Amino acid sequence: MALLSPESLRRIKRELAKYPPEQKQSAVMSALGIAQDQFGWLSNEVMEEVATLLGMPPVWVYEVATFYNMYNLKPTGKYKVVICTNLPCALSGSVDAAEHMKHKLGLTGFNQTSADGRVTLKEGECMGACADAPVMIVNNKRMCSFMTPEKIDRMLAEELK
Repeated sequence: MALLSPESLRRIKRELAKYPPEQKQSAVMSALGIAQDQFGWLSNEVMEEVATLLGMPPVWVYEVATFYNMYNLKPTGKYKVVICTNLPCALSGSVDAAEHMKHKLGLTGFNQTSADGRVTLKEGECMGACADAPVMIVNNKRMCSFMTPEKIDRMLAEELK
């Protein structure tokens, strides 16, 4: 039984068309992203379906999905917020921003979801925006820069409802 929707399959086929047929495994990252957009996370069954579509061993798909932190291997909150804690961001306040975010969400650490299921907080590696530190990425799609406690409060109140 196919787990991926016709729309997801159409999008993956569009990605596959960007590569020569003998190199269709090159679309693995975009295919995983499309599958995650549909389900919110990547179950083993979904990753196996992606592997079948791309004609590659499932273990290769698992290796990609477990290497990159943009992929969710278990359900997350409606919003996944990843805070960069590498040195440039840490020197610019990301540790304080993370502590503020944990306090506001009632969390004791990273990789936890708020009690209302709304926000999952994760720690991330460099996001390539050191000049905008501290930075956060919401749902792998939107980067938020210069995240002060005030901006975090506003984001939680207005955008991450």
